[in-house]
Amino acid sequence: MIEIKELQKKFGKFEVLKNINLSCKKGECIALIGPNGCGKTTLIKSVLGMVLPDSGTIHFNGNSVLGEYLYREKIGYMPQIGRYPDNMTIGQIIEMIKKIRNSSDDLDEDLLHAFELEKMFDKQMRTLSGGTTQKVSAVLAFLFNPDVLILDEPTAGLDPLAAEVLKEKIIKEKEKGKLILITSHLLSELDDLITEIIFMQEGKVHFHQKVEELKTTTGEERISKAIAKILKNKQNESNH
Repeated sequence: MIEIKELQKKFGKFEVLKNINLSCKKGECIALIGPNGCGKTTLIKSVLGMVLPDSGTIHFNGNSVLGEYLYREKIGYMPQIGRYPDNMTIGQIIEMIKKIRNSSDDLDEDLLHAFELEKMFDKQMRTLSGGTTQKVSAVLAFLFNPDVLILDEPTAGLDPLAAEVLKEKIIKEKEKGKLILITSHLLSELDDLITEIIFMQEGKVHFHQKVEELKTTTGEERISKAIAKILKNKQNESNH
């Protein structure tokens, strides 16, 4: 589905991505985690074609994404902070995106109804709370029924009920065989969602493992504890 080979990216002298190799397959729900500044967002933006890597390749369904743009129609992206024209209403934003995409496929309006956004169609974007803006971003990410969903801190700013609605939707889409990539700081939120974990630090992938393997090797039931254990062991190794 998405194959990344020897990806490198520098901003000035700062190496943001150092020789990244990853393979992400459909039907997986993968958490991309790591401390701030470890390169997660740059990696995502490289896959989306928003950042051009200095070297290395990214393949989407077997084809290089370099110089391509149509593959992006198969990806639903939910940014951490969605930015929309202030004076447009929720309804106008959704209509505008539908017109731009001009897709004849069936639209997935599950979240639109679940979040009851139709009742707020005439509200201007500038008047919305952060949580409601997040809901608009979520609706747009899922709307065109994409094969791949890239969700950047998707539950940040959502109230517990809305976060639960979104999680159930993510599970439903994963079961349809889609590839879902989630970046998050809140590991506890992801325990019942994710099948694999990619942990990045200082521009490198430290490990990419199935959740079950991770739990077995560490003897921990909770993902956050399993990761803490692995990092502690790595730290101890590097100190010796």
